[in-house]
Amino acid sequence: MARSTVARRAAQMVRKDSKGGFPKQQQSPPGSTEAMKPVPDHGEETWVGHDRLAGLKALITGGDSGIGRAVAIAYAREGADVAIGYLPDEQADAEATAALVEEAGRSAVLVPGDLVERETCEQVVKDAAEGLGGLNILVNNAGYHWAKGKEGLAGLDPVEVDRVIRTNLYATIWLSKAALRHLRKGDCIINTSSVQAYDPSTQLIDYAATKAAINNLTVSLAEDLGPRGIRVNAVAPGPIWTPLQPATRPNSKIETFGADTPLGRAGQPAELAGAYVFLASPEEASFVSGTIVGVTGGRGVF
Repeated sequence: MARSTVARRAAQMVRKDSKGGFPKQQQSPPGSTEAMKPVPDHGEETWVGHDRLAGLKALITGGDSGIGRAVAIAYAREGADVAIGYLPDEQADAEATAALVEEAGRSAVLVPGDLVERETCEQVVKDAAEGLGGLNILVNNAGYHWAKGKEGLAGLDPVEVDRVIRTNLYATIWLSKAALRHLRKGDCIINTSSVQAYDPSTQLIDYAATKAAINNLTVSLAEDLGPRGIRVNAVAPGPIWTPLQPATRPNSKIETFGADTPLGRAGQPAELAGAYVFLASPEEASFVSGTIVGVTGGRGVF
């Protein structure tokens, strides 16, 4: 009990430090967890499992860092084996996440690949299902945006827009389709949306549009797959401290990142994990489908 209390206090200190923004820092995409100041809290010292996902097998795209790492840790400690999807450039982060999964006594499978191509999406699902010996949960969490030196429609770059749409929207469609051959009654798909779907920023026009589309897709897939007993939901994060931020935002935005939420700070990845665990739980969320759960620090998702 004492160790748990100390760990929770340490995590709270990390969250307190984020009030009003973060120190100036810049990285190149896709970004590195260890290079961040402060390093995000993924629940390494705080998440305590209760076997809510015992025996299940999950694929988490973008599972190497940020929200994906927090979900991987929570899922493993809840009893699930985890396949981690990631860009090949993120090998170090992916291996670190896999080690945390294995420390929880669960199997970890690494499935690298750039999801901008449909064939890669299909291969990632195939490799994950083979490595895990099945698939019960697909978490479509991989995402991309670019906000450096960009302001509104006039600043959109065709190459960046193409990557945003392919990574965020196309991959969600093709991964879900590929997973369908493995999913059975009681299994689920969880998509990662964003508060940007409801309150879009002019600096993230393309990104916000993909997240609004993911909301629509989530509801459509819930209706389509409901007769098979497959649930489909989404989580809509607010500003969360992940490698994507220093890798794609200018310094001026890092200094104030998250300060505009009603809670006055950005969230830590660990603060998202509970929503993903709830939506994946066959018992706790057995009648939950077609829903978008907001974890936004108080910003509205309606």
